[in-house]
Amino acid sequence: CHRQHVVQRAREQLSRVEAERAVLEVKLKHARNQVEVEMKKRHRAEAELEKQERKLQLVFESLMQEPWGSGGLSREQCSVLSALAGRHLGVTLTAGRRSSAEDESCQSLLSHSDISYDHTEDD
Repeated sequence: CHRQHVVQRAREQLSRVEAERAVLEVKLKHARNQVEVEMKKRHRAEAELEKQERKLQLVFESLMQEPWGSGGLSREQCSVLSALAGRHLGVTLTAGRRSSAEDESCQSLLSHSDISYDHTEDD
């Protein structure tokens, strides 16, 4: 009788733990999906940023190559353009390298293979 009672308690505990595991697996699945959605949003935003930086670079180059670019612009306008070129175009040239390094680090931190569930210990 005592052993049957112990077995019954163990089965109840097992069913509670399995239910908790199932809930945690659902939460993990939702978290993985959310990470994937956020990574896609981030990639779209980075692509848009690079597109806008390329446009800014083309506009700057066009302004500086115009015959009136250096003579027709005031000194203040030229200094503002030079300052913008230093800030934005420098970022444009290095952004590809930096974002790829960030992508790699985020990929390693957030990759699905890193958060996989090992079923070998279930038994």
